[in-house]
Amino acid sequence: MSDRDSGSRPGRVTTFVYVAGAGGVAQGDPELTLRGHRTVGVELPGHLPAEQFSRAYQAPQDLAALAAAPSPVSGVTLDDYVEVTVDVVRRVAAYGPVVLVGGSLGGAAVTKTADEVPHLLDRLVYDTAFCCTRLRSPAEYLETPEAATSLAKGLVAGLIGDPAALMAVRMNWRTSDPAFLAAAKEAFMAGAADGELLALLNTLLPDESLLVSTADARGRTDAWGRVPRTYIRHTRDRMIPLALQDRMIREADAATPGNAFEVRTVDAGHAATAAEYRRISEILDDLAV
Repeated sequence: MSDRDSGSRPGRVTTFVYVAGAGGVAQGDPELTLRGHRTVGVELPGHLPAEQFSRAYQAPQDLAALAAAPSPVSGVTLDDYVEVTVDVVRRVAAYGPVVLVGGSLGGAAVTKTADEVPHLLDRLVYDTAFCCTRLRSPAEYLETPEAATSLAKGLVAGLIGDPAALMAVRMNWRTSDPAFLAAAKEAFMAGAADGELLALLNTLLPDESLLVSTADARGRTDAWGRVPRTYIRHTRDRMIPLALQDRMIREADAATPGNAFEVRTVDAGHAATAAEYRRISEILDDLAV
């Protein structure tokens, strides 16, 4: 009996499984739920708010304590992300079609999950996310000429603590430093209202593992390469520039010429505003099986 046949309530309701990017928390999409689908976010290891939010991170901040506190994602690997994502996919696949959605760094886990359970996935969606084929890791793609205009490195002023000692990248998203907030706005959602930017930053977890972005995230053509896939391009992305998104699309298509990306495009920054995300919800709704 296959995993898909093992559930007690099989049906045709599509479940969208979301893998967040760096610093993201598990969440779904209420709009898709309103449209009759199911959505679930993957709780990545070390990414529970209870594990990462502390008194030292809250205002007034204790930056010395924050810099020295052990990280819950120290030693967490891409394989760990894949393990929990596969578990969620196995659990929901018994109830109908599964669409696995990754944003930003979450694309690495999407690819490697597809390597593990391609038969349980009806579609992969990369929402301005890393899709590694020619190069091994997201970190390597950020060193390419297509990434030259990325503003990711401009956020270094928000770093707290020693990444090598913490085995994690720790960001102080709750700083009030005006220069950093201006840089974050340009990088994530230029043109948005300040309140929407601050709402985003206040939901981001401070710590992300050092080991995930440098891990080998290339998919196998006989597994990942046979799952239908969609790429949602963000035209104003300043973290993963459009030229880099297009490079990853081209390289993936070259690796699996019989299974090219279906490409959709939205006019949005790296982090879509609420108004911009409505278009993404519409795209996902259209992709429901």
